[in-house]
Amino acid sequence: MNGSPFLSLPGAVVADTGADPGVAAHYGNPLAEQRALESSRAIVDLSTRGVIAVTGPDRLSWLDSMSSQALRALAPGESAETLLLDPAGHIEHALHVVDDAETTWLLVEASDAHAVLGFLQRMRFMLRVEPVDRTADLATIGSLGLPDAVAASAAAGNGLPLVWRDPWPGVAAGGHQYARPEHEHPGVGYRWVETLVPRAGLSALAAQTTSSGLAAAGTLAAEALRIAAWRPRRAAEVDDRTIPHELDWLRTAVHLNKGCYRGQETVAKVHNLGHPPRRLVFLHLDGSQGIPVEAGDEVLSSDVVVGRVTSAATHHELGPIALAVVKRSSDPSADLVVRAGGGLVAAAQEAIVPPDAGAEADVPRIPRLGAVRREPRDSTAR
Repeated sequence: MNGSPFLSLPGAVVADTGADPGVAAHYGNPLAEQRALESSRAIVDLSTRGVIAVTGPDRLSWLDSMSSQALRALAPGESAETLLLDPAGHIEHALHVVDDAETTWLLVEASDAHAVLGFLQRMRFMLRVEPVDRTADLATIGSLGLPDAVAASAAAGNGLPLVWRDPWPGVAAGGHQYARPEHEHPGVGYRWVETLVPRAGLSALAAQTTSSGLAAAGTLAAEALRIAAWRPRRAAEVDDRTIPHELDWLRTAVHLNKGCYRGQETVAKVHNLGHPPRRLVFLHLDGSQGIPVEAGDEVLSSDVVVGRVTSAATHHELGPIALAVVKRSSDPSADLVVRAGGGLVAAAQEAIVPPDAGAEADVPRIPRLGAVRREPRDSTAR
């Protein structure tokens, strides 16, 4: 694919690192771009993201059998989110899913497209399914809400616009939320939308951002609003040990009552009987020293490393913020410090996943095999 036409817009600065390299990080004013996004007046070029189409009459039951979400009854035009886990329950891939009654469309991270396609092709066996990479034909555009210009530019599948609406504002059917915010969950107002548009129409869509009320926003703006919504992301919060519980991802990406799938035993065991070994926290960072915090920076409590920053940004209202994954045993009320850029940055934490997350089932203790039940002794007996 050639460079995106959005990079030709005035002020565009390409992202050369992070989760979205190759598209615009910003267009000169990331804070203003955040405000425009929040008011549905801006769009984000995500054209390096992957798009995989799965056709065939077995596609939904097949995807359901392999992933964490219940997809068999997904209605045309309905959006869902699901995870592909390894046998031990670790997250491998996150899929944004929308179906048009003939094709199931999977929107994935740019770095995951090849691996996801390869996995799906290996798992076909004798089923009537056909996964194909459609990234060269279709590009992803992000927005909060759905601006008219994007809706008009959306690609169609079987007569339906290919629009994925993030389920994060609520708890999906069969899901579970660990977060116990003091007030309303910050994800309630996170109306994130990803729209597939024909790649050939990207230039015309980009041109509209300089000739109408529509604006272009970079990935820095999009990430700041995602972090503020406590919304986990595969390319940021996940490493090779991550299980969904640690990120409160049972909220939208896991159905706890569906049938078996790879990694399901770990999901059920941790949720019902155990606790996730790590937990996601939201950090309010001290910006007075001007030290930038970045993903990968160490998080310390009482001079002991307890975790790492996974995402960081400057929010137009909250100031410097971050998401971090820390040890479950770390004190949720302690003041934290981030070791960044050769200095220390104070951080006040909000627990997204509390230390006692999990162990939701009140499972009765089963007597040992062969154990003899003893009747209580009558204290009046002689």
